Amino acid sequence: MDHYYGPNVHLLDKPSLTSILANLCSPTTYQPQINTYVNYLYSQLLSEVVNDHFDTEVHYIETRMSKDHPQSLLKATKIKNQKAVCINLARAGTFPSHLCYEQLHLFLSQDNIRQDHIFAARMTNDNYQVTSTQLDGFKIGGDINDAIVLIPDPMGATGTTVVSTIEHYKKKVPGKAKKFIAIHLIVTPEYLKKISTFHPDVHIYTLRVDRGLSTKEIQEAPPGKYWDQEKGLNSKDYIVPGAGGFGEIMNNSFV
Repeated sequence: MDHYYGPNVHLLDKPSLTSILANLCSPTTYQPQINTYVNYLYSQLLSEVVNDHFDTEVHYIETRMSKDHPQSLLKATKIKNQKAVCINLARAGTFPSHLCYEQLHLFLSQDNIRQDHIFAARMTNDNYQVTSTQLDGFKIGGDINDAIVLIPDPMGATGTTVVSTIEHYKKKVPGKAKKFIAIHLIVTPEYLKKISTFHPDVHIYTLRVDRGLSTKEIQEAPPGKYWDQEKGLNSKDYIVPGAGGFGEIMNNSFV
């Protein structure tokens, strides 16, 4: 979709995906249907990311017909074996991260893929507004040198957690990542502003930018044209229209 958020924001505009995302946001959608929808949506998002950012190489491959026609090999462009890291931001990011981790094995060898784990909690003030993120409990399995680092987190609301996570990896994890890519179902204009301000190198993939608390005129304008006037967070920093507390609904644990 055309927008004014900058070249590192990739806003997918595909009716097959937005239809499922709309169903996922419905208050009448429950588990296990929620995970079925999330599984499909992240499969499609990961495919876009792999096609856009992973290196490729040409292979000549025997097929089942090569026995009879050995001179005719299949020429195929394949994903080159390379390093990738998935970051599980517990708890909303746990299932999406594991989905991406599993599906990367379709393209890469197992010794080049790993999944890291971080427990992240919103820190709020007395008005339930997010003031910071507490990162507590790390399972990081090595360096990130020349790796594509994926952050599959369904809701990009304030951006505080993703900013803190990327800062931790850049400053405290050995090596320099080839790329950081955040993969979301829904984000807000406020989220995009924060990421682009603190980490302008990060690529963001999403299916929707929610700006439901903007004026009617702003909502009818192309996304990002009046970025500073767009508003997608309510007074408690939840996304509107959004999908509700995604960590809660995915885990049936309303804490």
